[in-house]
Amino acid sequence: MNTEVIFYPVLAQVFLVIFLFMLLGKRKLNAAKNKSVDLKQAAVNNKAWPSDVVLVSNNIANQFEIPVLFYVLSLVTYMTNSVSFITVTFAWLFVAARYCHAFVHVTNNRVPIRFRCFLVSVLMVILMLVTTSIHIIV
Repeated sequence: MNTEVIFYPVLAQVFLVIFLFMLLGKRKLNAAKNKSVDLKQAAVNNKAWPSDVVLVSNNIANQFEIPVLFYVLSLVTYMTNSVSFITVTFAWLFVAARYCHAFVHVTNNRVPIRFRCFLVSVLMVILMLVTTSIHIIV
């Protein structure tokens, strides 16, 4: 298997983060245009923004938690030549779950659905960790 394929889901995850930053900028611009935010307060307190802005901002913060483990694990998998169909499948499922999590978070923010997406992403990282660890140890 071409080991570089582990980076396709990584790039898809990075694209998600870039998209979220663009969405954040758009929502902040709209809030400023509509005068629905006190910009002096928003400069020192993220919670001063309208809830649609805060949701995106919170989701961006989430993209630097479990996904950081995914990035590191993807590199370890590549560097140890542990890339397999199974690890790449887990990586894509992780990214799909993160897209689902982000979509729910920045739209209707239904916490039970968002939490299920989060759990799937964590499970995929755990499965990637286990399969990569087995490959390295055995």
